[in-house]
Amino acid sequence: MNRKKVIVWGAAACAGAVLIGTGLWFWLGRDGGSDSGNVVYVNSVDSLMNPGNTGGILNRFAGVVETQESLEIPASSDQTVKEVYVEEGQEVQVGTPLFIYDTEKTSEELEKAQLDLERISNEIGNKYNELAALEKEKKTADKSSQLDYTIQIQEAQLEVKRSEYEKESKQAEIRKLKDTIENATVTSKLAGVVKSINDGNSEITNYGDSQAFMTIIAMGDFRIKGMVNEQNMGSIMEGQPVLIHSRVDDDVVWKGTMGKVDTENPGNDNSNGYYISSGDATTQSNSYPFYVELDSSEGLMLGQHVYIEADYGQEEERPGIWLDDYFLVTDEDGSSYVWADNGKGKLEKKEIITGQHDDDLMKTEIADGLKEEDLITWPEDGLEEGMATARGDAGQMGQSDPQLPEGTDMLTEDGADGMMEDGLLQEDGMLTEEGMAPEGEVLPENDPGETQDESTDAGTGEAGMEVEQ
Repeated sequence: MNRKKVIVWGAAACAGAVLIGTGLWFWLGRDGGSDSGNVVYVNSVDSLMNPGNTGGILNRFAGVVETQESLEIPASSDQTVKEVYVEEGQEVQVGTPLFIYDTEKTSEELEKAQLDLERISNEIGNKYNELAALEKEKKTADKSSQLDYTIQIQEAQLEVKRSEYEKESKQAEIRKLKDTIENATVTSKLAGVVKSINDGNSEITNYGDSQAFMTIIAMGDFRIKGMVNEQNMGSIMEGQPVLIHSRVDDDVVWKGTMGKVDTENPGNDNSNGYYISSGDATTQSNSYPFYVELDSSEGLMLGQHVYIEADYGQEEERPGIWLDDYFLVTDEDGSSYVWADNGKGKLEKKEIITGQHDDDLMKTEIADGLKEEDLITWPEDGLEEGMATARGDAGQMGQSDPQLPEGTDMLTEDGADGMMEDGLLQEDGMLTEEGMAPEGEVLPENDPGETQDESTDAGTGEAGMEVEQ
């Protein structure tokens, strides 16, 4: 009996210890955040200050190097090219023969047309003779025959008019055939280089490529052609200084001036990723070309692909640490801090002292409190001191498994707690397209404050935000 009591009391004690231990583990893990599975990805201050890294605040557009002037020569649809005198890459001058049409068929048509013209002329002569004879006979005919002669004369006059019209048409045809023969040799009206010859031998033609038979490009200064979506058209301002970045080496930069958007020629060029169209006709979005005039084209190659961004002075080297404004948090007392790694894999509020402010780039100088090797992340809902941190790959930042703020309702298909009107989402009293900033604002590609999908796999960390390196 005593043995059974000992066993029962021992089991109860073990169960109590397990419950107490589980409660302590749950409380400590929940409070500390280190064992919750939610990791905060951080990146070094130095990586966030790299030249050309704008954190998504400045729009970058894809562009391609092209010449200032080009000449496209179409081939006649009713003629056959007999011989091409030039080849791709060959330099030509104004007046250089490019190719010649086969005029054998045209010569035969001209000979036939000349014979037809001779026949028509003879017919007209005969009709005039016939008409003169009828008018003479009418004068001597009795009254009963006058009406009959009048009808014959009118018919003869009508036939003469028809023949004269046919004669004029045939003469115009002959002039056109002679002109075709005389201009069978096509010459260049532009000094430059033969860019392409569309002789029909190419099996594959890229969509958007010129369909002209031959294209001549002028040699000399280059310009940059870009494409902008109609939703981002407001970010293109004529006369604005711009920077041109090489796609191979982001440190290689050219400068230029933005031209206006060519709204008269919407482009459907999908070959370089410029054009995006989705949904039905009411939701499709067009792209339009714009051009950049370069200060210098030295080092650029024709057809080279580049990036275009507005020049706000971001390439200018300046001493100290400058961070994008959205990394900074200011308390009610005016003090500022950033969310940073404490050096032990935990998150902390790191107090800083701010200096100057750049209104154009929306950056703030950090006078004290941060070093370039410090690891930070942007502020977002759900961050707490003591949360586990990890260095993000390829600029990844933010929480791996962010939680929605308490009291936040999800937007349902019925439009609960959010107002959908014709595909527009109402926020703060303004209607904006989903994912688009209200007019006058430019959001980062990944808004630091946006909430990630809870269904994202925490293990992969794909919900973390990324900053272009």
